[in-house]
Amino acid sequence: MPQQIARMFELDPNSPHLQRALTHSSFANEQGDAEDNQRLEFLGDSVLGLCVSELLWQRFPEADEGQLSRMRSQLVSTEALGQWGHEHGIAAALRVGRGAESSGLRENTSVIADTVEAIIAAVFLEGGLESARKACNTVVSVQLERLVQGIPGDPKTVLQEQAQAQARVMPSYALIETWGPAHEKWFKVRVSVAGVDLAEGTGRSKRAAERAAAQAALSKLTQEQSASGAAAQGDRGPHE
Repeated sequence: MPQQIARMFELDPNSPHLQRALTHSSFANEQGDAEDNQRLEFLGDSVLGLCVSELLWQRFPEADEGQLSRMRSQLVSTEALGQWGHEHGIAAALRVGRGAESSGLRENTSVIADTVEAIIAAVFLEGGLESARKACNTVVSVQLERLVQGIPGDPKTVLQEQAQAQARVMPSYALIETWGPAHEKWFKVRVSVAGVDLAEGTGRSKRAAERAAAQAALSKLTQEQSASGAAAQGDRGPHE
């Protein structure tokens, strides 16, 4: 799996920077002589921010500072980076300690997002800014095209933004059912906001089920807003 990551980012599989980027502190602490990826994560966060800012500045020449900042936040969010990392095998390549492995830390979205940033730092240190630009484009390209086409972002992120704006709370997700054999397991998740159940979703992973639930919740909220607007228009009458 590290070899696939190396090919994806045009790195030498034996690069010490890449090995360090894929080393969680739990593994480094157990081994004693290994360096973890925390310093690389710090650098990668800044490199990613710069490269994504440049991409947005080029692709959206009419956008103002506030719009660019919101789009950048969406592209480099923990959820967006974690989702990309899960979809591209970062979790499988990450070296974690035995205790962390048993606790499921390898699948933690925040940990995966941090690792993606560390890999970007490794690319920057190995190949300079131009290589880092290519790496960052690889990570954000799909979400960036969604922005260009005016398609809403990740449903969990969109729902979170709406919930915080309207109720100043975060959505909560609860696993309510699983079924199927270990290699074909399905998950059902319910999403709630401020204690109110909004929708349910299913998927082949817990994250996929959460995204499906968030998308269903957004669809429900949109329908309710449309119905409310139509009712208000009817109350005003045709001559108002």
